[in-house]
Amino acid sequence: MTGHGHVDHSGENKRVALLIAVLALCLALAETGAKGAQTEALSRNVEASNLWAFFQARSIRQTTVRTAAEQLALAPEATEEDRRAATTRQIQIWLATAQRWESEPATGEGRRELADRAKAAERVRDRSMSAYHMYEYGSAAFQVAIVIASASIVTGVPLLALGGAVLGVIGIALAGLGFFAPELIHL
Repeated sequence: MTGHGHVDHSGENKRVALLIAVLALCLALAETGAKGAQTEALSRNVEASNLWAFFQARSIRQTTVRTAAEQLALAPEATEEDRRAATTRQIQIWLATAQRWESEPATGEGRRELADRAKAAERVRDRSMSAYHMYEYGSAAFQVAIVIASASIVTGVPLLALGGAVLGVIGIALAGLGFFAPELIHL
């Protein structure tokens, strides 16, 4: 006690101020992680959309070429041997092209490869969105913890500082999930 009947809380206030500083640092880190995860998710969403559009274009081209080959095959018999040979050659070329568009491992631009690449981009996008949400929940916990810890200084109730510390630990756990295992739990 001081000479005027007041309790000196300066040591306790310093500890709470340090707690608030640590919580603010954690909040900044969680917000940075959230922004990075959000940007990654958006980038992968665009990539997946582009790959699916390319897949659709390939599918349309493939269907068009196959249809042309089928129509030419059903055309009335030509009287000239040269015309028949040219028609057969063209059908083979179109069918080979359509088959190449189905799977083209060398370029990664066949329909199968495009679908695999689009699905991979979607998986990264989904993981990044899960990370983003974990970081955001962690940030919310840090924000509430800062408010509660600050209230302990104003009110002189040490239990509020403890509540802020507990929420800070929860925020660290949620932000940690965002970094290490964003898809472990779904909130």
